[in-house]
Parts: sequence; structure tokens; C-alpha cells
Amino acid sequence: MDKLGQYRTYIQQLLKQYGEYRPSTEEFEVEMITDTQHDHYQLVTVGWRNHRRIYGCFLHIDIKNGKIWIQHNGTEEHVAHELVALGVPKEDIVLGFHSPSRRKFTEFAVN
Repeated sequence: MDKLGQYRTYIQQLLKQYGEYRPSTEEFEVEMITDTQHDHYQLVTVGWRNHRRIYGCFLHIDIKNGKIWIQHNGTEEHVAHELVALGVPKEDIVLGFHSPSRRKFTEFAVN
């Protein structure tokens, strides 16, 4: 499998894993959104809590120019480190939720 195909597989594997976590008392669903044509991947919560609407993205990952961009990580986990453990080099992971000026201080790619 080529690098891009492997990255897609890793991302979808992580999304599926995180999508299974949810409190049993809540009335919401976790939806996994995968767009392999444009390489956009998200986990979104949809539902209700105490008569209030719940909707929001808690994990958003893209693949741009051969690199994995973590655009938003609302989990308590270090998704970038999990990708490294799967075999993704740190220079192929961008922490997109950090400003470009802060990225140079991380151990991951700047762009």
C-alpha cells in the first residue's frame, strides 16, 4: 500500500476507535465522516443532553500535500503520538490547531 493509502487507513482506524467512546447515559450519537476523495476526516457528536441540542466536531484530521494535519483535537488523547506509534514519521504530521509561529516549537512538522 502506498503512503497516502496507509495514512488514510491509520486515520480511519483512529476515528473508529474514538467513535466508540461515549457515555451510556447521553442521548447523542457519534458520527464518523470520511471523505477519502478530498481527504477530510471528522468525528461529530449529534443529539440531545437535558433537552439541549448537542452538535459539534471533536476530532478533525485532513491529509494535505502528503502530510497528516490534525486540525482539531477535542479528545484527551495525543492523536499525533498515536499516529507516530502506528509508523507515521513526525515530519509528516502537522498540528494544524497551533498557529504557524508556534508549530516550530513542537516536535512535528511546521507545514
